[in-house]
Amino acid sequence: MADVQWSDDNYCIACGEDNPQGLHLKFHSEGDDYVCEFTPQRVHQGWQGIVHGGILATLLDEAMNHLLSHHGVPVATAELKVRYRRPARVGERVQVRARLLSERPPLWTAEGEIIDPRGETIATGTAKLMRVAGEAAEPKEA
Repeated sequence: MADVQWSDDNYCIACGEDNPQGLHLKFHSEGDDYVCEFTPQRVHQGWQGIVHGGILATLLDEAMNHLLSHHGVPVATAELKVRYRRPARVGERVQVRARLLSERPPLWTAEGEIIDPRGETIATGTAKLMRVAGEAAEPKEA
């Protein structure tokens, strides 16, 4: 990853405001957690009425990555582990939460979860995030 100059052109599939097909995630801080809400649409489904697992993994990845970028640390995901606990439904708003577990620059570890409106956990994840050469994205809070 060292030979790449990382830069943000506001076209990220998860948070890029200029990407017409992106998820347009907006984050805010709640204590130690970094949080966003997202309502998946039919275009995000795998099985009928069920959100595709790759979309859920993207939500977790972006929340954990964005947590550090928000604090001025440009990182890329080096490892992502996701555990799916129950299906997420198309059209049902979910909350994504991420928090930092450990800091040992140039490596950070974070965890995240996706929660349905009833407070039940849909998926959990952990990520190892590696500092990259580049500018951290400007914070985009809701």
